[in-house]
Amino acid sequence: MGKFTEPAKELLEHVGGSDNISVVTHCATRMRFVLNDNDKADAKKIEEISLVKGTFTNAGQFQVIIGNDVASFYNEFTEIAGVGDTSKDEAKVAAKQNMSFIQRMISHLADIFTPLIPALVVGGLILGFRNVIGEIGMIGPDDLTLVEVSQFWAGTHAFLWLIGEAIFHFLPVGITWAISRKMGTTQILGIVLGITLVSPQLLNAYGVAGGGDIPFWDFGFAQVEMIGYQAQVIPAILAGFVLAYLELGLRKVIPNVISMIFVPFFALIPAVLVAHVVLGPIGWTMGSWISEVVYSGLTSTFGWLFAAMFGFAYAPLVITGLHHMTNAIDLQLMSEFDGTNLWPMIALSNIAQGSAVVAMIFLNKKDEKEQQVSVPAAISCYLGVTEPAMFGINLKYMFPFLAAMIGSSIAAVISVGGGVMANSIGVGGIPGFLSIQFQYWIIFFIAMFVAIAVPFVLTIILSKTKMGVNAYKRLGKK
Repeated sequence: MGKFTEPAKELLEHVGGSDNISVVTHCATRMRFVLNDNDKADAKKIEEISLVKGTFTNAGQFQVIIGNDVASFYNEFTEIAGVGDTSKDEAKVAAKQNMSFIQRMISHLADIFTPLIPALVVGGLILGFRNVIGEIGMIGPDDLTLVEVSQFWAGTHAFLWLIGEAIFHFLPVGITWAISRKMGTTQILGIVLGITLVSPQLLNAYGVAGGGDIPFWDFGFAQVEMIGYQAQVIPAILAGFVLAYLELGLRKVIPNVISMIFVPFFALIPAVLVAHVVLGPIGWTMGSWISEVVYSGLTSTFGWLFAAMFGFAYAPLVITGLHHMTNAIDLQLMSEFDGTNLWPMIALSNIAQGSAVVAMIFLNKKDEKEQQVSVPAAISCYLGVTEPAMFGINLKYMFPFLAAMIGSSIAAVISVGGGVMANSIGVGGIPGFLSIQFQYWIIFFIAMFVAIAVPFVLTIILSKTKMGVNAYKRLGKK
């Protein structure tokens, strides 16, 4: 008998047995189930298992929080359950059977941007550092920048742009690659398509607004403007999906013996042509309209109201998965306004959720089992990963979740009221200040303090109200 035999048997029984398991995998702390019938899973009894620290359902998957022992537990569980090992990608595919159409669309968007996030985070930090050394006067009576007084920092500033440009100006390459990867089509074709959107042959997207003559391809009967789509999100998404669906469709009609030649040829050339003739101009217009509406809304007289609503609603958006849409909006804002005023509010929302958990740690300091969930959840939340905190603690009690939403809303109003801009998407927690443009650090630190203090105090206050008392009774805590 192994170390986790008994809890594994209990978990198997309460998820509905082996026949109810379609797919099971695990991440760093959680077991992820795709169940044939979610109603057969008894979450209450599962949470009573000594090893289990909480449960929740997200993105079509029933997830059980185990903790650091999850890998060892998973091995014993799969052996006892008689279910085979599978990959996270396969789990995502299987999970879609439990999703609505809207959920599947959001899942597609998440699958596109998730592989790009590490590069975007690095890019944001690099742009922030370049801003500090190249734009902020801090030396001598003339307030000279580090770049102006030091050749080393001047060289560093220029060198780092090599990476920043690769990440943001050539972002369409990453997007079209991610789409081809997600759709199971030829990834190198996705990369080639992306390069055709940002090729040095083309007039840089940032140069179009400057006026002057735009070069064009002359086909005799028609002319196509040679405009690049550097840093543009929507044109790349539209072009990427056209290429993917063309390739998938051609595979069905072209015999295998010649598919290696004709499928890439008849997929790539039309996709590039359509991208430059139709999708690029349409996507650019759509992206500009969306970013203008968001930016104007946040900087208008009623920007505080938009900020309050977004700060309050962002955490619920995470539950539904709709928060993935903000990645595209952030990137579009960056391309249009050299920064985003949306992302700082997201970082503050994450911090607020973590602060509510810290309050719960204080309130339940004698509950050792809950501490095993809440302490790691608070740490991961402050580092930008909110799901363990939200699903493992805050949503279970509800009043800390509400306290975090209120704190996030107030912090968002301060951020927008102070005009805070981030260079890019960054680490969505306390380290997120590194992505904030340097001139806004002070106001962002004030907003961050509010996101830490208000949820903590409110959670303790709400725990004494009828809402808090009922939550404890419901969970059998008091």
